[in-house]
Amino acid sequence: MGIVDAHHHVWDLSVRDQPWIKGDEMTSIRRNFTLPDLAPEAREAGVTSTVVVQTVTTADETPELLELAADHDLVGGVVGWTDLTAPDVADELARLRELPGGEKLVGIRHQIQGEPDPLWILRRDVLRGLEAVAAAGLVYDLVVLPHQLPAATSAAFLLPQLTFVLDHLGKPPIATGELNTWAGHLHTLATLPNTAAKLSGLPTEARWDDWTLDDLRPYTETALEAFGADRLLFGSDWPVCLLAATYGEVVDTARQLMSDLSEPERSALFADTAKRIYALR
Repeated sequence: MGIVDAHHHVWDLSVRDQPWIKGDEMTSIRRNFTLPDLAPEAREAGVTSTVVVQTVTTADETPELLELAADHDLVGGVVGWTDLTAPDVADELARLRELPGGEKLVGIRHQIQGEPDPLWILRRDVLRGLEAVAAAGLVYDLVVLPHQLPAATSAAFLLPQLTFVLDHLGKPPIATGELNTWAGHLHTLATLPNTAAKLSGLPTEARWDDWTLDDLRPYTETALEAFGADRLLFGSDWPVCLLAATYGEVVDTARQLMSDLSEPERSALFADTAKRIYALR
């Protein structure tokens, strides 16, 4: 079974700074990461297609990612960024679609986790932008913290025509072992049929140098209970994952955590769901 890695990044610090990479603990990823760096590791892990995801809130990055996707068959889709609050957001989405690689634009994302307003996604101008994303036939990736999940759920309820994909399971507090509040929010989100979630970014929510499968298992089991395998997508979160695990370790960890699933369920989680939701070619 060829795996779809539904969530990874690339960046070139000579082109653009990544201001979120700060502090001594982030030193190991404060360098360039390119698709040629990823390709051999992906191939070794059995990954045959990927979705590359934006990292900064600037309009220049998305055309670069689309061009990258046009030049590399490994990249099946791009989740980019655009200003949802702009009056011309629909026109901008159409413009992106006309660029080289524009046919691989599959979704939009904004770093909601960095917004001080916990209700940011429910602002009238943001909801109007999300309507444009839906009208363009795109998916919206949610990168939120646990306390922002209720607002994200409300947005998904208000926009049933738009598919919302929760990145990194909503960043559960694995390092502290707290489960119940996050789990309650996750289950509520999952009651909406236009939602899905990525099994991604979990080792970096745990203690980076001291995590085990048993630390992650309560959170992946909760996600399976809430969404089922047919609404979960595997993602590596490379190269951010390197803070806590190698690419191969991330893939192997997911395989071990999902080892009790049936073959159709594993096929869904590791490939088919991503292909369906993102309409990967």
